[in-house]
Amino acid sequence: MNSRVNENQAEPKRGEAWRRSIRRFLWGAAVVLVLALGAFVYVRYYFVFGTGVKAGTLNYVVKKGYVFKTYEGALIMEGFRTAGQGSLQSNQFIFSVDDANLADSLMRMSGRHVELKYNEYLGVLPWRGYSNFVVEEILSVK
Repeated sequence: MNSRVNENQAEPKRGEAWRRSIRRFLWGAAVVLVLALGAFVYVRYYFVFGTGVKAGTLNYVVKKGYVFKTYEGALIMEGFRTAGQGSLQSNQFIFSVDDANLADSLMRMSGRHVELKYNEYLGVLPWRGYSNFVVEEILSVK
């Protein structure tokens, strides 16, 4: 009779160990999922994919938006690209500006030839602007 009591006591311990291992697995999977999601958000929205300089005539810079008021602008670059045979189209660079002082400076330079340094991101954040290209500084004005 004592051997049966000992067997019955061993069974709940095995079930408890199984539940503990499942819990440990679920916590580990949750940590891995949170880390993977964090890495995805960083690469998609905060990692600078590219950086460069564009030059051309500054067309406009405006402050617009429904909830997040952002600065958006367009630069008309020299040269023409054709969408099809026999047609001409100007080459525009659409950008966002996240610095208010820089945007104010650009607003006063409309119509001038400027060189702008920009960063390219893979994704767009609503508070950073509507474009993947965010202007960081003005290199020269003519």
